[in-house]
Amino acid sequence: MLQKSLFVSLLLCCFLSTAQIVINEIDPDTNSTDVKEFIELKSNVPNFPLDGYVVVLFNAGSSSPYSGISSYYAIDLDGLVTDGNGIILLGNAQVIPSASLLFPQNTIQNGPDAVAIYLGNASDFPINTPAVTTNLIDALAYSSSGTTSPSTLMSILGENICYNENSNGLASSQSIQRKADGTYEVKAPTPRANNDGSGIIYNGIAITYSSFSITEGQSFLITMTTDNPVSSALNLSMTLNNGSFNSSDFSGNLNITIPMGSNTVTSTIQILNDGNNEGDENMKISLAAVPSDYVILNNNITIRVHDINFTVQPWGTPVRPTYGLCPRAIPTGYYSTLEGKSGLTLRQAIRDIIANPNSVRVQNYGDAYTVLKDADQNPENSGQVWMIYDEQPISKIDYQTDNSIIGKWNREHIYCQSRLGIPSTFIPIGIPDGINTWRLTTGSADIEASHDDTHHLRAVGGQENSTRNNRNYGVDYNGPTGNLGSWRGDVARAIFFMAIRYNSLNVVNGDPASSPTGYIGDLATLLSWNAADPADDFEMNRNNVIYNWQMNRNPFVDYPTLVNYVFGNLTNATWNAALSTTDFIQKSPSIYPNPARNQIAISGLDQMSKLEIFMLSGVKVASYQVSNESPIAINLPTGIYLVKITNGTLSTTKKLIVN
Repeated sequence: MLQKSLFVSLLLCCFLSTAQIVINEIDPDTNSTDVKEFIELKSNVPNFPLDGYVVVLFNAGSSSPYSGISSYYAIDLDGLVTDGNGIILLGNAQVIPSASLLFPQNTIQNGPDAVAIYLGNASDFPINTPAVTTNLIDALAYSSSGTTSPSTLMSILGENICYNENSNGLASSQSIQRKADGTYEVKAPTPRANNDGSGIIYNGIAITYSSFSITEGQSFLITMTTDNPVSSALNLSMTLNNGSFNSSDFSGNLNITIPMGSNTVTSTIQILNDGNNEGDENMKISLAAVPSDYVILNNNITIRVHDINFTVQPWGTPVRPTYGLCPRAIPTGYYSTLEGKSGLTLRQAIRDIIANPNSVRVQNYGDAYTVLKDADQNPENSGQVWMIYDEQPISKIDYQTDNSIIGKWNREHIYCQSRLGIPSTFIPIGIPDGINTWRLTTGSADIEASHDDTHHLRAVGGQENSTRNNRNYGVDYNGPTGNLGSWRGDVARAIFFMAIRYNSLNVVNGDPASSPTGYIGDLATLLSWNAADPADDFEMNRNNVIYNWQMNRNPFVDYPTLVNYVFGNLTNATWNAALSTTDFIQKSPSIYPNPARNQIAISGLDQMSKLEIFMLSGVKVASYQVSNESPIAINLPTGIYLVKITNGTLSTTKKLIVN
């Protein structure tokens, strides 16, 4: 067989030579609505696990809603295993016999197009990803009409022939099938069987279930179905245990029987409420070995079990922020050396505190997940973390453990990892060793510590983390479409912390992409974000949590206006904590009701104050002079606004939700 892959190592090359997989058959099912489409793969050894492989469908040209020579669908093969014939079937629900993996009907385009197998994950091939040869294992160019050959696509994938499913005028009832010599022919479909009629004819067993997720206290159904009625009673045994999820978490019959002459059996499983706050768990449906004339089509199926015993914090989430409910756990005298200083002297005094080699600890990268599960915990559910750019929670157990980022969260370096200037010899330690194992920093030049510094690590959705990459804030990256900007002040204060903590890091104006090492932007944007999105209880809590691990705090969270004395328009002014707006921000004033409809009031004012309302884009939409708790009529469209309240010489900005 022609080797098309580009391998990154001799080891990988050797692996593939002994465990190759090819496209064995494809049927785009061109009869009216495509309901019996399938793709069949074949390994050169039986019972071959397909972890790390992905099937990608490519469009050869303009075809709405896709265009160009690019991908339009990708299927992760992780968890699948070929059968004793080396066969595995992917297809629609109406394909007979049943497929091991189902995809929606009318998915496969009729061509001229191509299907390919790669080493990788579906996340590597989002819609409109160009075709490449890197990590390519096998490919097939096909058409259902024969009128056009995808010549450019064929050239990219290294194919010389475009096989025509309609070569016999029977495209709706025939498929394209691989022959022993590696070429293809068109004949009646042979799904889940060797194309030459040889091999074992299996009675497939499919596992179905009533839900992908279940909550403690609920029940759900597990059904086993065979392709054909069984000739004698078929006894089946399954397990549900997985990690911390065990027999104490459920009740129900795990040993079930399909009666002779039938092809299905169902078991009801009750998920028990154990009364413990242990977070969400994953149950795994695993069917034990079956008789040799049967094959398990899908197995080791993960079901999410939601814990109902979670705790709730008194403060709000970043999109529904609160202020002053989470205490500032600042040790007595922690910032005393900053008093009366300004300019470079103030900057150095801050650095002396947060990079103190006598007290500041460095944990390893594996511990970062442990820290974030606490620091970024969703205040409304202790079993979840809050994802920063995505502005939504996700279960703590959904952190990334492999190459797949879909539906996972991972560790985002707010100050881009590629810009830190960490030596290439540095190897992060990925195995957590706990809060009691650490080293002391060597000081502000200890750039290796920046990789693991959780003051700038945040929980983030894997896909959004990939999207942000190393883009600069404001001038390039502003979060996902439609985001509320609840994270912007947090990002600014993390960047400012890093630029002081490590003497080789700098935050500058513009988009310093041409010389990324040590530099990040945009300073003007981050200053405005710091003012518009003040530190809330969520951010204060994470500052407290991180201090317990690292023994340093982010001073720009404790005192947000300190930013102006170091990076803003007050660099020549003398810092005095008593004159900062921190107490004003955290203790008063407050807006009520919030959310509001057509009227608000402000409490905590000791004199006539100025109130300005801005859209998230920065456009001012209203301005008032207000006194303590006097009603203010508003006439604003539904949405989220920023309200700036100026009280004498002090000011703060809060969020207002209008329903």
